[in-house]
Formats: sequence, structure tokens, C-alpha cells
Amino acid sequence: MPQRTNNPNRKSWIGYNRDTHFPIQNIPFGVFLTRDNVITIGTRIGDYAIDLGALQELGYFSDVPLTDDMFMQDTLNDFISDGKKTWRLVRNRIGDIFDKENPELRDHKEHRERIIFAMDEVEMQLPVMIGDYTDFYSSKEHATNVGTMFRDPDNALLPNWLHMPVAYHGRSSSIVPSGIPIHRPKGQTFPANADEPTFGPSKLVDFELEMAFITTDANNLGHPIPVNEAEDYIFGMVLLNDWSARDIQKWEYVPLGPFLAKNFASSISPWIVTLEALEPFRTEGPKREQPVMKYLDSKGKHSFDINLEVDVTPDNGRPTTVCNSNFKYMYWNISQQLAHHTVNGCRVNSGDLMGSGTISGPTPESYGSMLELSWRGEKPVKLNDGSERKFIEDNDTVTMRGYCHKGDLRIGFGEVSNKLLPVYEGKKK
Repeated sequence: MPQRTNNPNRKSWIGYNRDTHFPIQNIPFGVFLTRDNVITIGTRIGDYAIDLGALQELGYFSDVPLTDDMFMQDTLNDFISDGKKTWRLVRNRIGDIFDKENPELRDHKEHRERIIFAMDEVEMQLPVMIGDYTDFYSSKEHATNVGTMFRDPDNALLPNWLHMPVAYHGRSSSIVPSGIPIHRPKGQTFPANADEPTFGPSKLVDFELEMAFITTDANNLGHPIPVNEAEDYIFGMVLLNDWSARDIQKWEYVPLGPFLAKNFASSISPWIVTLEALEPFRTEGPKREQPVMKYLDSKGKHSFDINLEVDVTPDNGRPTTVCNSNFKYMYWNISQQLAHHTVNGCRVNSGDLMGSGTISGPTPESYGSMLELSWRGEKPVKLNDGSERKFIEDNDTVTMRGYCHKGDLRIGFGEVSNKLLPVYEGKKK
């Protein structure tokens, strides 16, 4: 069944600016609360959210085999579980409904009022119920920078790094959507020149510029996913800010890796952009520095040319773009990540989130964390208001954006933006 959504010449009767992240070619999926206090599954065109539950209720998906309440739920998990054929049928149908030449909904004022909302009329929610969350460590530049800072510059990469996509399991209960503020975490740290560890608020809170892919029900327990089939089980991608407390992490991560330093908050953008929408932006990843084992030997283009930006905005201040990077810098691609994740028979479910790991490029302005941008605090980053940052301070807002661009076609993710609040001291009596 052909997909009809990537035609760059297609126009919608919903107007939008040419620089929008959400033209009719995108058709992402999310969950939002409407002005009538109803949670629904939706998509977005330009600056308008589209209620897919209302579209289904009014019969616009009558020719698509869906359960009666598919879009009248508070998560996308069931829709994702239906698989790639259903995703394509639905995206094709949405594209047809909102095509500039189709009067079906365009000329039906009463239906339009039930279905279409301005973005400032809705409140975006977490799009999926995330059962499991895995965070990879797949940027060679990031791994090299961190290894250079904390170990031996001549042996910055650990011996296993070029052989497999290294990862750890994170905490799904702490994942929040864009717009939700988070608190500075507390924990144990071991300050320089101290004789004993101390307890208190982290002094080195950081962002990590990442992307993440979301899976469907992919395999039975004990059944690996072949690397050349992995993308069939990936629904789409989001932006991910995997917040980190560097001082807590430094003290706790040996021997079992990050724990409290990483599980206090991770933020994702609310719109899931499908791999189909990203198809025109496929690109080669970095050249392999070492042959990989057969189960990781992915053929073809499995990376995507996605421009990434990070802003830091002080309280009541102006934003400063501190990072410009690109997803194509990732050494290990998403197919290799999923194949490695399941090669031991690990089961993957609908709504599982797989983080890329911090995305850093080859130049200092493309480094994806304050740890690298300020080089462990030795080179403070200057903001537009003249202040400096070594790490993220209380009441700073971190905003990440991502988009693909080719000719006149732009497909984007919107943004993930969250404010860091002071440490939580308990409810006032």
C-alpha cells in the first residue's frame, strides 16, 4: 500500500507559515486536553490541533479498519500496537481529509468546530504510557569528550564502545511532557578535596540533548529482532531532554552506572513524528571505525538529517542558543540499537521509549550538554544578558527544538521546554 503523505507539493486548506514544523506532510500524533476538558488523540497541522477522536466519531475513518474507540483514549499505545499498516492507512486518510482540494470537511463548518482547535486552546499530555525506558550512549563525540574529561584522553572510549550500542535502563515514571517544571534533585555527592560524601541539592544540574524512538509490540520473549527488520517496529521519534545531575552521577555511577543522577526527570516533546514523515531525510551515519558483528550489520541509510538546537533562558530573560547539533552524528543508529536491545531475547512493548544518548557533534558549538559546552565548568557559557553558566541554574528554562529541512519541505518536532525549579522542600504548613 503506497503512502501518499510525503508529496512536497501537497497543500492543506488549513493555512500555515512556510517555516512551520507541522505542514500537511508531517501528520504527527499526540494526546491533548481540549477546551471542553476532554482528553483525545490528535494530530497537528500548522498551529492547529486536530481531534482524531471527533473525526472518528463523525465517520471520517469509516473506510479504515479501526476499533470504535481507537482515538477516544488517553494514550496512543493501542493505536501503536495496531502496526505499520494501520499507521499508514490513518496518515493517508488524514492527508486526504485536509488536502486543499478536498471539500469533505473543509466546507462543513459544524464539523470543523468540533474537530479543529487552535494550539493555545489545548493542553498537551504525555502521548504514550511508557512501560520501559532505555537510554543509549551512542554519540562517539559525546562519549569521547566525557572519557577525555574523567579518564584518560588517550583511551577516552571504553573497550566495548565500538563493538555495541551501550545502554542502561532508566526510570519511566519520571518522564514528563514539555511544559512541566522539574525540581533540582537532592542526593549524595563527594566534593573535591572532601574526606566524606555529603548530602544535599545537586550543584551541577545539566541538560542532555537527545532524541528517542517509540516502539510497537515487537517480539515475543526470547525472539530477537533482526537489524534489517527493526524499523518496522519503530512508530516514530520525539525530542528528549534527559536531565542529569553531574555531581551525583560522578559519585554513584561506579560500579553499576547512573541512578539518582538520571531518574529525577526526563522530558519529551509531545508530538511523535513517524518514521514515514522522516523518510525524505534519510542519510548515512558516521563511517564505521571497526567492523561490527553480523547481528548489528545494518545496510542502507538508517540515520536522519535532523537539525537540533538548545536554548537556555534565565528567569524573565531572553533565550540564548547554546547548542546547534544534528541527529546524523549518532554513531549507532536506531536499527542497531533495537537489534542489540533484543538480541538476548528481551521483549519490547508498545510505548517503550529508547533514548539516543547525548547527541554531540564534532565542533564545540554542537556539544549536547553543559558538561561539554563549559568543559566541566572550566569555560563558562555566556548568555545574551551577560550572565554566565557552567551548569543550569534555578529558574532557568531549557528549550530544545528539532527539524528536518530539504528544499521547501520542513518536518519538525516542535519543542520540549521545561523550567528548573529550586529543590523541593516539602509542603508549607
